[in-house]
Amino acid sequence: MKILFICSSNVCRSPYCEYVFKKMVSEDANLQKHVTSIKSAAVFNRSKVIHPKAKLALMREGFSEEQALMHKPKFKKGDEDVFDEADLIIGMERFNKMFLPRKYWNKYKYLSEFKYNKYVKIPDPFLMKDMDDYYKVMDTIKDYLIFLKQFILLNKDNV
Repeated sequence: MKILFICSSNVCRSPYCEYVFKKMVSEDANLQKHVTSIKSAAVFNRSKVIHPKAKLALMREGFSEEQALMHKPKFKKGDEDVFDEADLIIGMERFNKMFLPRKYWNKYKYLSEFKYNKYVKIPDPFLMKDMDDYYKVMDTIKDYLIFLKQFILLNKDNV
C-alpha cells in the first residue's frame, strides 16, 4: 500500500503524518509488509519549506533538526505523480478534499475516520501562536495515526 497524506500547504500536518507514520512503520515488521510508501503533499498552497513549529513538533518526536528540514513540500500541480501513485490519500479536513482533483476522490479518506469512522476536522495549526495549542493538534494527529496503523493491521487483506 502506498499512502499519501495531504493538507493545505504540506508544511505542518501532512509532513508530520509522513514522518511519524514512517517511524511507526519502521518499528513494526508486520506493518512493513503492507505499507510500501508514505509521502505527503499539498492541495492548496505552494510552499517552499516546512513550518518552523512543525520542525519543533518533529524534533519533539525524536527527529533531528536536519531530518525535519529535509522535507520539501509537494503540490498537486507539478507533483501529480505522488497523487497518481497513492493507493490511499488521507486528508485532514473537508477543505482538503474540495481542492483534491475529483479523479482522486475514490482513494480519499479523512484521517479521523480511522478512529471514529466519521469525519472530524483536524484544525490547521499554521496560524496558531501558542506552541501548546500547536502540540495539541499534533498529538491528536499522532493518536489518529495509531488508529490508522491498527486499521491496516486488522484489514491487511482488504487494504
